[in-house]
Amino acid sequence: MKISVIIPTLNEAAHVVRAVTSAREGGADEVIVADGGSTDETCDLAELSGAQVVSTLRGRAVQQSAGARVASGDVLLFLHADNWLGKEAIAQIRGAVNRTKRALCGAFQQQIEATPFIYRLLERGNAERVRWLGLPYGDQTIFVMRDLFDQVGGFPEEPFLEDVLLMQRLRRLSWPLLLPGPVHVSARRWEQRGVIRQTVRNWAILTAFSLGVSPQQLAGWYSRH
Repeated sequence: MKISVIIPTLNEAAHVVRAVTSAREGGADEVIVADGGSTDETCDLAELSGAQVVSTLRGRAVQQSAGARVASGDVLLFLHADNWLGKEAIAQIRGAVNRTKRALCGAFQQQIEATPFIYRLLERGNAERVRWLGLPYGDQTIFVMRDLFDQVGGFPEEPFLEDVLLMQRLRRLSWPLLLPGPVHVSARRWEQRGVIRQTVRNWAILTAFSLGVSPQQLAGWYSRH
């Protein structure tokens, strides 16, 4: 079983080496960096770290889809550039596939790299969202077997909430697993915007989406890194 790790990037020179290295050292069979037009050293550093770099249009859904198209793995794992995998994470996927003998998808328990206790509550809440709603987000590092990914048509090429839209399709066919991982998560988004403020904003966006507001409209509510 071959596992391909796909990392979407845009000016992530400060983080891409750590992400690529964690995938390679964890046992990934290939690492693909799907770059959306970086103007820093992201692409050079990714190649030097052992990744294959694919240049594509900007947009996380578009970039991840481009990476998936060139990937040769039986399992696709989508890792954010400012996250990095625990040493056992990829082995846990192999173990889950061997145990279940079925098409599967899932994500990992997070370890947010910040000490305040509120981050432990955030980790717990995000884990419970996967268990009860079957909706991991992209920063929990979504993985999916290639056949299942193709069956649902891959990532919808929307400007926002591509991870939620993908998981809504996948959970109808295979309820996502939550593996212990962990996936290490940079706290920069919460540190920049505040944990409470960012969490409330996320809830507001998902509530609006559930009420019919389009991803195109919601994209303006949430600035990317």
